[in-house]
Amino acid sequence: MKIAIIGGGAAGFFASIQAKENFPEAEVTVFEKSNKLLAKVKVSGGGRCNVTNGASSIKELSDAYPRGKNFLKKAFYQFSNQDVYQWFEERDVPLVTQEDDCVFPQSQDSQSIIDCFLNTARRLGVAIKKGRGISAITSIDDKLALTFLEGDSKLFDKVIVATGGSPKREGLNWLESLGHKIEEPVPSLFTFNMPKESIRELMGIVVENAVVNIQGTKLRSEGPLLITHWGMSGPAILKLSAFGARILSECDYKFSVQVNWVNEKNNDLVMDVLRKLSGENPNKLTANARPYDLPSRLWGYLLEKAELSATKKWGEVGKKGMNRLVNLLTNDSYAVHGKTTFKEEFVTCGGVSLESINGKTMESKHCKNLYFAGEVMDIDGITGGYNFQAAWTTAFIAAQFK
Repeated sequence: MKIAIIGGGAAGFFASIQAKENFPEAEVTVFEKSNKLLAKVKVSGGGRCNVTNGASSIKELSDAYPRGKNFLKKAFYQFSNQDVYQWFEERDVPLVTQEDDCVFPQSQDSQSIIDCFLNTARRLGVAIKKGRGISAITSIDDKLALTFLEGDSKLFDKVIVATGGSPKREGLNWLESLGHKIEEPVPSLFTFNMPKESIRELMGIVVENAVVNIQGTKLRSEGPLLITHWGMSGPAILKLSAFGARILSECDYKFSVQVNWVNEKNNDLVMDVLRKLSGENPNKLTANARPYDLPSRLWGYLLEKAELSATKKWGEVGKKGMNRLVNLLTNDSYAVHGKTTFKEEFVTCGGVSLESINGKTMESKHCKNLYFAGEVMDIDGITGGYNFQAAWTTAFIAAQFK
């Protein structure tokens, strides 16, 4: 049996190893369009590779996917994050789970994952062909002919497409021509640009538990928020961008984001905190007595935004000043004009529609013996190891060839 894996990234390599282990006599070949293998694995997690997430249940795991949640929920029963943990540990790549449930190799170096894949593939006899892109797939009597960009073609019994997310629809034309429905690709997991907002001067500040939402929508998320020199980032913003990928694309990335800096819904409770602070520190400067242990530079910025002098004493802050502070702490607003996508780590919302794929096998519903794995499908997760988990799970299932 001849098996072709299209794509030399995370899903492609995992699929090739699984296929060779499941069918030792088969001839398994990975075709990678570029001259780089496992490029995204290399740069993921700041070069440490966030291989999966330590979510404690399949429900918790699947809830992290804006697209593909129900599709993956069933798939995770076949190969979960616990299985990933075991898979790497059995191959002498110990993993560690951080407090935030992100899972990394103990070495804190993505090269450990890359070496594991390359060495395992080599030991099993998987052939790897770089600089070999595919321009078309043709079905011929239950076999599949791959036409390469150079013009030549080869026949295979099974083919797994693991080409990753395509930022442009044209990159999926060759799959659409086989009858697959394509969901328009748009960016996911991006940061918010705020060119007109002075808060950018506070770059580097992190608020550990903020709540952010998009004005005029039901989109909401919470978690750490990072102020950058171009706007806002951090898990809370990235999660919001993932769940709002289509909506934010439709408004051309021009919208208002509301920030609750103190993660408190009840304004009366926030007012109580400020009154208590004022009552206990009437002679202290507002700049020197901060509520909710907010970063001092952020608190100074909010005081200025509320038109309160940092040299004003707490006992001198009147009712109007208190009301302005409560509003800023719970309902601050910033204008977003544009996004920044991490090029090496871009994640795409869209791809081959899950309606075109059998979720039990990852086989195409339109082309026999053609399978899919990874982000080429309309599946994407929030930040935290979820996108790699989807790659491992779908690749594992695809390589069963049921």
